[in-house]
Amino acid sequence: MKKSDFYYDLPKELIAQHPCDRRDESRLLVLHRQTGAIEHRVFHDLPDYLQPGDCLIINDTKVLPARIYGVKQPTGAVVEFLLLTQHNDGAWECLAGPGKKAKPGDRFSFGDGLMTGEVLDVLSGGNRLVRFTFEGNFYEILDHIGSMPLPPYITEKLQDASRYQTIYAREPGSAAAPTAGLHFTDEVFAALRAKGVAVGRVTLHVGLGTFRPVKEENIEDHVMHYEHYELPEETARLIRATKAAGGRVICVGTTSCRTVETVAAKGEICADEGWTGIFIYPGYTFRCMDGLVTNFHLPESTLMMLISAFAGREKVMEAYRVAVEQRYRFFSFGDAMLIID
Repeated sequence: MKKSDFYYDLPKELIAQHPCDRRDESRLLVLHRQTGAIEHRVFHDLPDYLQPGDCLIINDTKVLPARIYGVKQPTGAVVEFLLLTQHNDGAWECLAGPGKKAKPGDRFSFGDGLMTGEVLDVLSGGNRLVRFTFEGNFYEILDHIGSMPLPPYITEKLQDASRYQTIYAREPGSAAAPTAGLHFTDEVFAALRAKGVAVGRVTLHVGLGTFRPVKEENIEDHVMHYEHYELPEETARLIRATKAAGGRVICVGTTSCRTVETVAAKGEICADEGWTGIFIYPGYTFRCMDGLVTNFHLPESTLMMLISAFAGREKVMEAYRVAVEQRYRFFSFGDAMLIID
């Protein structure tokens, strides 16, 4: 298939620049994947579409305030670093700009000396490997000196940083939010519990590759970025029990989907941890997921390809045409879609 098969025309004014006043008041487009039928609802109506015995899988990753500014020693040049992934030896892979001012051996001071960093290497693709030195808790220092790494298509300043976190975020490590989860409130979870819907957690730390465009026209030539995931034993038991009883596994976001499908590809769903570069596009056979809560994605993105694999390309493209026509809000702070039988 070609990248252009997943293109749609999006008016710029439909790209949401700020979150909805109340998380669960976002609009919800419901796409029935067997028939292609479309309904227009509000996100707090989500429990109407789930049944007792279903389970919801959420990604509890927490976005780091990963954009930090370093002062180069001794020149005083300022370089922006964006933390992407922590390697096993403790060093961080980062984007650095301007990159020419961040060469191996260069040292930087962050937060008036709260933390220092040394560039160890320039990796393929231009990312920098940086080792940070500090006293105390790294994440507390980041909270003090860092800022939220909003996607490049959001140009307005975010007034409340908590709105770029899900209410259930607890495992620090992402460079971007799992945005399908931003719509959930305590009230929505209470309604789901009252209906007999169980909730299981996975963790997948979202890398900046989630925004990286597909460059190859033949999508099969695209190489996915790798992200770290964990599926705990409690969630594995829940998924197995749900399936055994005839219930459905509903993933919140493409990150939860990629996690459960990575594990399911190995056989029976069991506790697992590792790195995944799974690329899901039309022709893929889903082994675990039965429904998906997601946001509206960028044209020609791997996420468009994933939802097209699940619901069918023609049905997805028609749903997006309707969403544009109905003036839905798109991307990270935009409205939501539920894809379900």
